[in-house]
Amino acid sequence: MLDSIAREDAMNDAENARLTALSPLDGRYAAKVDALREQFSEFALIRQRMRVEVAWLLALAAEPAITEVPPFSDDARATLDAVVSSFSVADAARVKTIERTTNHDVKAVEYWLKERLASSPEIVRVAEFVHFACTSEDINNLAYGIALEEARRNTLLPLLESVAADLRALAHAHADVPMLARTHGQPATPTTLGKEFANVYARLERQIAALARLPIKGKLNGAVGNYNAHAIAYPDVEWEKVAARTVASLGLEFNPYTTQIEPHDGIAEYCDALARANSILIDLDRDIWSYVSLGYFRQRMREGEVGSSTMPHKVNPIDFENSEGNLGFANALLRHLAEKLPISRWQRDLTDSTVLRNLGVALGHAMLGWTALRQGLAKLDVEENRIAADLDSNWEVLAEAIQTIMRRHGLPEPYEQLKALTRGKTGMTRESLRAFIEGLALPADAKSRLLALTPATYVGLAARLARRV
Repeated sequence: MLDSIAREDAMNDAENARLTALSPLDGRYAAKVDALREQFSEFALIRQRMRVEVAWLLALAAEPAITEVPPFSDDARATLDAVVSSFSVADAARVKTIERTTNHDVKAVEYWLKERLASSPEIVRVAEFVHFACTSEDINNLAYGIALEEARRNTLLPLLESVAADLRALAHAHADVPMLARTHGQPATPTTLGKEFANVYARLERQIAALARLPIKGKLNGAVGNYNAHAIAYPDVEWEKVAARTVASLGLEFNPYTTQIEPHDGIAEYCDALARANSILIDLDRDIWSYVSLGYFRQRMREGEVGSSTMPHKVNPIDFENSEGNLGFANALLRHLAEKLPISRWQRDLTDSTVLRNLGVALGHAMLGWTALRQGLAKLDVEENRIAADLDSNWEVLAEAIQTIMRRHGLPEPYEQLKALTRGKTGMTRESLRAFIEGLALPADAKSRLLALTPATYVGLAARLARRV
């Protein structure tokens, strides 16, 4: 009984927290972005800072010339590993308590580590080498680098690849469904529905590949990037190699040239790649929205769902609208991050610090957009009769085919003749085009091919291209 009451209280507390959250990512959409809390919550940032501090201490102990930090015993290493693996929300809360005194977030992590390791005499003897020769940005840039790498590998790429897989499946499923294309919003040469999905898939795959191969860089070179404190204390140590090994051990690429801060060019590239992927998907959101409006798609309804508070018949394309809105908001943040982060006055200013804390916000809105898009795509049914009727109402789109065959066979002014026949005119029929074709001085096989052509069969290689992705 007490357990059930405690569970209910915990659920109520969580619901109240969502209801009073300032950001919708921590309120309305909290469950949908939970995966990013592992990398971009305040707890995660503190944990990543602590992980970097421990990695640096281990690196110092592995350097023979630093005799004051001898190699750790197996027991001491196990203690350090346990500090990393067991770091809890309660531990992070203690760090925040220390920060209220230090008014410095990274220094608070250093003090907490010394406090936490006080029970190990072996580690206590080298406690002053925690944070040795480091500036806070040595720790922060690596902590954010770890977050970006883990988010990319565990969350962002898998979700983007799922979106791409959905598009590929739709391209194959509808490869043969002929559809009127529209250029400038006007009826144009037909395509197939599958080919249009294939176009988006191919574009998205390029951005996924770009995001996947971007290096995430890190630095560990002191106050202005020159190993000043390192070299004055231990002039015989090859500090660049020590730093490079430590950065690599954290899964990042070493950057040898920095000021106090790693210049964030890699983060800018990361944000730009995500923004490009989002722009492609915004384009898709708007196209699908328009096709729903034309009746090309019907959206499957969920029991009890309401489309309008006053119009009972409505089934609105809300998933695509939600996706477009969130992706646009994500891009506003991503592009600001990409433009701002590489800029810092002289060797360091603090404007990057507060901005970096919003990386998770930008990625969270991107995740919401991708998730909403997948939900919308999964609810679409193709109205092939409506698509076919649209094709059958626009026989004038065959003008391109007819004038091209006329060109091949040397007939005079083919474009001009078809322009006079079709431009700006509605109501072209199979019969009116047939009569025009019958009057052309074409070889029998060419004339026969044109007479058999319909808007639904004038799709070129679209089906083949759709299946090839």
